[in-house]
Amino acid sequence: MKILFSGGGTLGPVVPLLAIAEIYKKHDSQTEFFWVGTEHGPEKELIAQYNIPFFTIMSGKLRRYFSVWNFFDIFKIFFGFFQSLFFLWQKKPDIVITAGGFVSVPLHFAAFALGIPAWVHQQDAKVGLANKIMSYTAKKVTTALRDTQLLFPENKTEWLGNPVRDLTVKNINESRNRFAIPPGAPVILAMGGGTGSSNINNLVMEALPKWPRDWHIIHLVGRERPRALQERATGVFTNYHVYPFLKEEMKDAYAIADVVITRAGFATITELAALGKPAIILPISGTHQDVNAKLLSDNQAAIVLDERTDNGLKLARLVVNLLESEDYRLSLGKQLKKTLPPADPAKVVAIVDSLV
Repeated sequence: MKILFSGGGTLGPVVPLLAIAEIYKKHDSQTEFFWVGTEHGPEKELIAQYNIPFFTIMSGKLRRYFSVWNFFDIFKIFFGFFQSLFFLWQKKPDIVITAGGFVSVPLHFAAFALGIPAWVHQQDAKVGLANKIMSYTAKKVTTALRDTQLLFPENKTEWLGNPVRDLTVKNINESRNRFAIPPGAPVILAMGGGTGSSNINNLVMEALPKWPRDWHIIHLVGRERPRALQERATGVFTNYHVYPFLKEEMKDAYAIADVVITRAGFATITELAALGKPAIILPISGTHQDVNAKLLSDNQAAIVLDERTDNGLKLARLVVNLLESEDYRLSLGKQLKKTLPPADPAKVVAIVDSLV
């Protein structure tokens, strides 16, 4: 069995695909995986942890608004289609799977032309243009949310939930030791996705002086964001831990976090749901993340802030309230898990097997 995954640019479409790889590898250890992603996205480093061969193709992005770049990107997609034909002819995968991203579009068109079955997984409450386009040629479409399945062809669409990686840790104290955090110390995890978030970074810096000095903050600032200010702050706040990005240590950070501050990317909030973690969400204003955040807010599954109007002082107060109320934290975590149940691994295996 050969499975080809595609997606990248951000880690959003990458994480559930890695979960599918984990799930299917347990079912059939002889399965070979390949990955087609973007040249400069953050996914390559994460995928390398899984020892999956990584390749890139040319692709463009079609925007839902007028832009002169749409004209040039059409030619990139056209060229990427012929690149994909050659790549698929070389690798001969049994199935192609994506969770979004425009790097996947020419590849999935080429797969359709060659008769290779394709599976498109939709995570967000709002359907992305790439997934909408690919759904027409896909043999199978799955959705993370029950209501979203109504937005795709009924005859090939199924509600699945979102596949989640194995995030268990062997020993919670070993996880704390990785970050030099003593047992019992409160831990805040702040992150802005694979590329980082300048707004979250700024709010955390504003909130930092308001938090007790014995609290520990793990702050993932992003590889593409300036971090000189944060690194200087570590000299003042000794329990403030700054990292551009975490790989295998990510599950340890999740495990020890009492509160998580994050964007509203579906892959991240699904992982938090699987772990039952209380979260403070700052969606990227004006994007599909607003819809994701509204879903959580309506179900009282997370605290949602507005990055345009809220500040670090409000963030500081909210975190204090959470850390002072275990019942509140447990309630948020429970509601998040109820709102976003993870995919059943047996269903993931069954879908792959039904397509090949």
